[in-house]
Amino acid sequence: MTLTELKEYVQARRIVSEREVSLHFRIEESAIEPMARRWVEKGLMAIVDMDGTKCGGCTACADGIKRHYEWLGPQSVMFKK
Repeated sequence: MTLTELKEYVQARRIVSEREVSLHFRIEESAIEPMARRWVEKGLMAIVDMDGTKCGGCTACADGIKRHYEWLGPQSVMFKK
């Protein structure tokens, strides 16, 4: 996963769990936060610690899924899967 791939994935979904990113890119969850931090430092992404409540993307987070990433920057013109 590159920084651009992470950006495009989160940007397309607006808010995603660390587990979703891990499964999508087939990488360890521990490798995601350091990369996401680069976008956070630029003010384009936020790291959101959820408490199991609704964020708007689903019904509620399963136990253990706490860290989410939210895209704050401009939206892409193209939607990439």
